[in-house]
Amino acid sequence: MIDHLGINCADLSAAKDFYDQVLAPLGYGRVLDYDVAVGYGPEGDPAFWLGSYEDMPPQREIHVAFRAADVAAVHAFHDAAVAAGAEVLHEPRPWPEYHPGYYGVFVRDLDGNNVEAVFHGYVAGA
Repeated sequence: MIDHLGINCADLSAAKDFYDQVLAPLGYGRVLDYDVAVGYGPEGDPAFWLGSYEDMPPQREIHVAFRAADVAAVHAFHDAAVAAGAEVLHEPRPWPEYHPGYYGVFVRDLDGNNVEAVFHGYVAGA
């Protein structure tokens, strides 16, 4: 996944629903859930946090990339994101300009953040 990252959401309930759907194909789920924050990750390791607070400042776009196990997981993330209402920024494809083997998809979540699923072991034709 990532070490950890937190973002503020305009609607925490809607954000939970969105991330429950798009992180499941990558093997991640809720590990901690509080009134104003929820942590996602592999079992016992909350690495991605959603929060919502009354005095929250205006939203600012962030970018976060989630590790995918393979190309199929990148596509499953894409499909889940579309079903959950995400805007697709870049369809799943190789990104050799980043490095050989980079395969990713970029979507905009419900709060306007740039969210990616990436696999680093892509081999063309395999």
